[in-house]
Amino acid sequence: MLDVDPALLGETGERAELRGVLRDFFAKVCTPADVRRHLESERGHDPALWSRMATEIGVQGMVIPPAYGGSGFDFADLAIVVEEAGRALLCAPLLSTVLATYTLLLSGDGDARARYLPGIAAGTLTATVAGFDGAGGLRADPVPGGWAGDGTADFVIDGSGADLILLAARTPAGPALFACDATAPGLVRTPRRVLDPTRPQALIALNRTPLTPIGQHGAGGVVARVLDIARAALACEQVGGSAFALDATVAYVRQRSQFGRPIGSFQAVKHRLADLLVELEAARSAAAYAVACVTGSSPDLPVAASAAQAVCSGTYRRAAAEYVQLSGGIGFTWEHPAHLYVRRARSAEVLFGSVDDNLARLGVLLGLPAI
Repeated sequence: MLDVDPALLGETGERAELRGVLRDFFAKVCTPADVRRHLESERGHDPALWSRMATEIGVQGMVIPPAYGGSGFDFADLAIVVEEAGRALLCAPLLSTVLATYTLLLSGDGDARARYLPGIAAGTLTATVAGFDGAGGLRADPVPGGWAGDGTADFVIDGSGADLILLAARTPAGPALFACDATAPGLVRTPRRVLDPTRPQALIALNRTPLTPIGQHGAGGVVARVLDIARAALACEQVGGSAFALDATVAYVRQRSQFGRPIGSFQAVKHRLADLLVELEAARSAAAYAVACVTGSSPDLPVAASAAQAVCSGTYRRAAAEYVQLSGGIGFTWEHPAHLYVRRARSAEVLFGSVDDNLARLGVLLGLPAI
């Protein structure tokens, strides 16, 4: 039995209109040529595009309450943005900023919200999170006048460019949340060479770095909730990327001829694409349920989020592989955009736990006996 309102699983007329606006917008400003150009820039994305997303569509402030400069919509609206961004392979710190936004919203800290959320909503402040993987590499200790942080967190999304880093660190009283300004003394950010250059990551190192505490109730519950929201958001992104790969492949096999007929008319090709479509619809359903669980604050979210990650990761991997293979010889070249989707698919597959990790977590959550 679903533990969410069935209405949350559908797409309203307003959301369909939002999807159309986003798809048209990204089609104009996020072509394969734009993606390659953004990859070569200093930040890995176009700050002007990021600003337009805030001022013209209100992407960054979509789930931020109006009191802090946002629109006050829910996660189901934001999920459409993430899906369409994944479809276009958007180069922007969207996912990291979503995580930081929900960390602030769930922290219960009114001062931190008032300090940071208006800038995020306006597109003038980018943010990310670090230390949420539970590795325990960051520590914060009280010092005269505040707190100081030490340690490292690796592979932080947009870690080298974000203006604000929200940290989960160990303290003498247990785990807690802190904010770290990008200009704080003792903060060293080292970009990592990663498979997917459209999503830059970095090693964050603290050395007696000044930190500002956020919230009063520790970090455990907030971190777990944010990670499940991250899994749901990533699942939507994977659905968007999978859908693009399938659409692009279908368009190619319809116009590519061999032996006097389009290769899409061959039964073997039809079967492969039909199987992929079935997988895509299953992934779309899994992602939709995870989104509904976030929107409806369902206790089923941990199960739904890990299930969505396991299903959508496998679908994206296969969709990207078919995009390469059925595009023929050109699909294996650097000039073709297919390899960019392969990179995003494989890197996203392990971003918040691999398929095996999420399946193992599902087993624990469902009380299944260990094998």
